[in-house]
Formats: sequence, structure tokens, C-alpha cells
Amino acid sequence: MTQTVAAAMAALEAHRVEIGQHRIADLFSGDPDRFARLQVKLDDLLFDYSKHGVTDATLAHLMTLARAAGIEAQRERLFAGELVNNTEKRPALHMALRNFSQAAMRADGEAVDGLVSAERARLFAFAASLRDGVIRGSSGHAFTDVVNIGIGGSDLGPAMAARALSPFGKPGLRMHFVANVDGADLADALAGLDLARTFFIVCSKTFTTQETMANARAARALVAAALGEAAVADHFAAVSTRNDLVAAFGVRPERTFCMWDWVGGRYSIWSSIGLSLAIFIGPEHFEAFLRGAHDIDQHFKDAPLQDNIPVLMGLLGVWHRNVWGRQSHAVIPYDQRLARFPAYLQQLDMESNGKSVTRDGEETLFETAPVIWGEPGSNGQHAFFQMLHQGTDVIPVDFLVAAEPTAADAGQHALLVANCLAQSEALMRGRSLDQARDMLLAQGLDAKAAAALAPHKTFPGDRPSSTFLYRALTPRQLGRLIALYEHKVFVQSVIWSINPFDQWGVELGKELCSRLAPLVSDRAAPLDGLDGSTAGLIAWRRSLGG
Repeated sequence: MTQTVAAAMAALEAHRVEIGQHRIADLFSGDPDRFARLQVKLDDLLFDYSKHGVTDATLAHLMTLARAAGIEAQRERLFAGELVNNTEKRPALHMALRNFSQAAMRADGEAVDGLVSAERARLFAFAASLRDGVIRGSSGHAFTDVVNIGIGGSDLGPAMAARALSPFGKPGLRMHFVANVDGADLADALAGLDLARTFFIVCSKTFTTQETMANARAARALVAAALGEAAVADHFAAVSTRNDLVAAFGVRPERTFCMWDWVGGRYSIWSSIGLSLAIFIGPEHFEAFLRGAHDIDQHFKDAPLQDNIPVLMGLLGVWHRNVWGRQSHAVIPYDQRLARFPAYLQQLDMESNGKSVTRDGEETLFETAPVIWGEPGSNGQHAFFQMLHQGTDVIPVDFLVAAEPTAADAGQHALLVANCLAQSEALMRGRSLDQARDMLLAQGLDAKAAAALAPHKTFPGDRPSSTFLYRALTPRQLGRLIALYEHKVFVQSVIWSINPFDQWGVELGKELCSRLAPLVSDRAAPLDGLDGSTAGLIAWRRSLGG
């Protein structure tokens, strides 16, 4: 951490003490133009950050922090294809997968646009042929079901996006997503399916991912048993960097799609990992999805820091995490089809920035990734919103809502939007003890009863939120939303001086699982060398008949 970053953070800490007594609602009262100033529009997308406890001075301090951390220079390195993933000696060029500009993108100095375009053309041709019934199963039937087998980014992205964009899917084509090594996941996905009409896509960069390959082998065995060994080649495709292992599994070369090591798993929805989504919504809509992300890439590259949505998202997150010590962040889409969006962002944010070591291998001096969580509104209003409004922790919230419904009732959608806006207003405004007592008296309670109940009816308020309001949830808009959060994560990683593109934290559990799996499977295997808890749990499982 440079001295300039330390000084900028110290200035923010001092500034927090200065404005600590200012309530967000009071900031609106003293500034009728606050909403007009604290928002950014990008076509039909509006990002409103006026309900955060920030002043012009706060924003100036945050911009100083951004420049001290070198946001602009690091952004240039990212888009130039430099080795920003320093522990794995790779660039992070998922933006190249959705580059529709005239400017070439390079990985380690080598242009990659031609490779990306050629692979995308292959992907689109295959997706169109399968969804149109040109590509059929071994029995001559068109496919009615597509099963994506992956985990992490190879599952969360396609599963989230397919649900979000279901109105754009091909009627009669059903999508299924299998990730968990728990055999119940595969069993439930395949229950009632006709394997003669079912197509499988195995997504694994190395084609060795333990959970994915366990499910893939089980699915392969079912197809071979039901339709014959020769049918496997007609019912499987794969996305991987290991063509040799894919071929050994039985997938034809023309049904094997590649990805590159400069695409991280949690950034891979834009790549061939999106094959299941391309089949479902079709190449035209998938391209619109890519173009939406490209819109944000251009905005992130070109917009001044003070008008740059991902930069503002990232800086506000730092303000809450590091200056105010807020440990979690809720994402609440007022859209049932975005039900998996918070889970998708959990991986994107926490696997990227959940680090305690800097790029240089030193211990971080700042708290890093907050806990990301959420569920769709308005369901959450009848569950965890109690904590958001009256709990002891202040939790910043992102609200996402479309102005117009997509394949839904317009009257109900108006009620949905009203609920969204009401929640953000309530979080900010709150209700004082006096207001609660007066309300109860007006409802006819006597003074003693009103005084007793009033504390339970108070709301602290002054709880921050952002709102993303856009016309409709289209493929292009979904692409924009995802890319906004991708670049927000990058901004925060620069300020915290961590590498957001590796994930060494998943390795130790995998290593220990490889050691324990034989002991769990073999009831006679000695348990010497294990800690007391692990040995005791395995022994108890054996006693239960496992």
C-alpha cells in the first residue's frame, strides 16, 4: 500500500467523524438537487446513489483515493491484456469475449479477436442447429431438454442467465443445470426426462473438476445404458481446454468448444461456457447479451471517474466496508427471474476479493470483500427485511428494478416497483419514537399503550442503498448488469491491492477431499493420522451403515 493510499484512507476516516451526525434524509432536505447530481444515466439505465450518506466532500475524498490507488492506470493494464493475474502469470481478458469495437484486444501482445470471433461463430452455428432441430439425438428425435453439467462459474452463470431470460427462450425447450456432487442433483434434474430427447453439455476448463466429472460420468453411463454406447457421441458436447480428455470421454471434435486460460471461471459466461444459454435464447439474443456487457466495458474505459458507474459502485463499497466497518452487502432484485443473481454475485465478488494477502504477498491492511447476499423482492420483505430495517447492523443494499415487465402482468409490476421504491425510502427515512407514538395515538391507543408499543414501531433509518432502474430485463440489459458488477469488483481490488483473478482459497479443501475420499468409501481403511473430530465423524458414519 502506497503512502498516498494510506493518506487518502486516513482523510476519509477523519471525514467520517466530521459528517457522522448527518442523516441521509437531512441531506435531501438541504439540497433539492441531490438526486439530479448523485445519479448516472447510461441509455435507459439509471444508477441512483443519492441515498448514501455521502456529501460532495465525501465524493471528492473518494476520488482522491481512486487516483492514489491508480485506478486509471490499472484499468489500462486490464484492457491492454497485461498480466494482471500476477500469481498465475495471465491476463484477464473476459472483455475480449464481448469486444465489438474496432480496437483489437491482445493477450500478452497477441491479438485474440480473430480466435474469439471464430469460436463464437462455431458456437452460434451449433446452438442454432440444435435449437432448430437440425441436430438430433441417436434415435432421430429433436432435443427437448438440455442439461448443463458444471460447477462454479460453469454453472452459476448459465443457470442464472437462463432463468433471467426465460421469456426469450425457445418454447418447448427446457433447461436443466447440474452442479452438486450430491447425486440427488443429477437424479432430480433427470427425473421424468426422455434420454432420447436429452442433450448434455459438460463444462470444465481442465475436464478434471471432481464434481463435474462425477456427474458427467454418471450421465454418460445412463445414456449408454438406455440408448447404447454409440449414442454417447450424439448426446454430448463439451467446453474445455483439454481436447484429449474430452475425446477420451467420447465427445466429437466438432462438438468440443474451447475457452482460454485468460478467462476465469467466474467470468466465463461470455465464452463457450454460455453454450446452453445460446441454445436456449438463440444466437441473436446471446449476441445482444454480449453487446450489453460491451456497453459497460466502453463506459468503464471512457467515462470520467466521477461519472463512472462501476467506479462509483466500488468506491461506495469501500466507504461502507473500510470507513464504516459494514461487513455485508445485500443485493435485492425486484424481479423473480433474477432470483439467482445474488448467488452469481456471491461468487463474482467473494471469490475474487475474498483475500487477506496483497498482490505482493503481504498481509492486507484493509478489510476486503463483504459478505454478498440477497433474494428477490418482494419475498424478502416478509423475511430478512426485518433485520435490514431494525437490526443492529447497517447493511447497504442494491435495489434492481425494471420500469416495464417482461412477459408479466403490468398491474402487478406497478405494485412491484412501488414496493421497491418504498423499501429504499423506508430504509433511508426511518421513523422516530415520537412519530411512532403519535401514529399510535391517532389510531386510538391510549397514552400508556402507545408509549409501550412505540419503541417497537420505530425505525432507525439512515440506512444506505443504491437503485438501478432500467426499462426492461432484456438480454442486453442483463449483460450490462453483470459487467457493472465485474468492473466494480476490479475497482475494489485495485484499492485493496489484491489479485481478484485467482482463487487459491478453494485448493486446500480439494486436496483434503482427495485424501479423505478413500477413507470414507472404504469401511476397513485405517483412520490413523486424522484429527479426532474427522476420525470420529467417519467412524460414526460407518456405524450408521454408510
